[in-house]
Amino acid sequence: MRIAMRFRPIPVVATVLLVALGIALGNWQMGRAEQKMALQARLAVRAAAPPLALGSAITPLAPLEFRRVTVTGEFAAGWPVFLDNRPMAGRTGFYLLMPFKIAGSDTHVLVVRGWLARNMAEHDKLPSYATPAGTVTIEGIVIANPGRVMQLGAPPPLAPNAIVQNVEVAGFAQASGLKLQPFFVQQTGSRQTGSRQPGEALVRDWPAPGTGIDRHRGYAFQWYGLAAMAFLFFVITGFRSGTKHDD
Repeated sequence: MRIAMRFRPIPVVATVLLVALGIALGNWQMGRAEQKMALQARLAVRAAAPPLALGSAITPLAPLEFRRVTVTGEFAAGWPVFLDNRPMAGRTGFYLLMPFKIAGSDTHVLVVRGWLARNMAEHDKLPSYATPAGTVTIEGIVIANPGRVMQLGAPPPLAPNAIVQNVEVAGFAQASGLKLQPFFVQQTGSRQTGSRQPGEALVRDWPAPGTGIDRHRGYAFQWYGLAAMAFLFFVITGFRSGTKHDD
């Protein structure tokens, strides 16, 4: 019996496309993994750096993102906003967002003060919390945003005590009329009281930024596997076709 390989044009084209797609997407996922590795290294370096004193001059996000900072001033207690759908430790709740006026200036920075549990018996009731009066120095980490969640319906107008899904700095500045730094500070504590005052409702057990390196590598393996399977299937079916033809 003579063994032959017989391939038809359509399976050849389909196989080439699948193999090329699998390799391209696998390479893309590996590229994403390398980007996340670089991000992880940058996070480690910036986390180890001493806290930077944040001033009133408007500063771009890029050189400060993930940096530990301190900022002195006072909270604008009249503009709290509650970010909804922020679970923590299996419980539903809010992130409390509040502008912080930087001492000696009219510049504010949006501070994610902490997490507050939702009252499940009264779903729309705002949780209680304490705001320090007067000048304080807080510590935190500069972030681009407090995380985005799926927007359920049209967002309500941004106003004091509003419950919203997401907030952007530009939108908050427009609604409040405040001059804002173009980033958020995720509060970790304060110089006066530490990470949390006794009896304080706010929780600041912030999750570490997820890099997802292993996930990207897993996706890359799946795409490379698809390319390999498509090629093997093409070869095996071509071999069988050739064998049957000669029989």
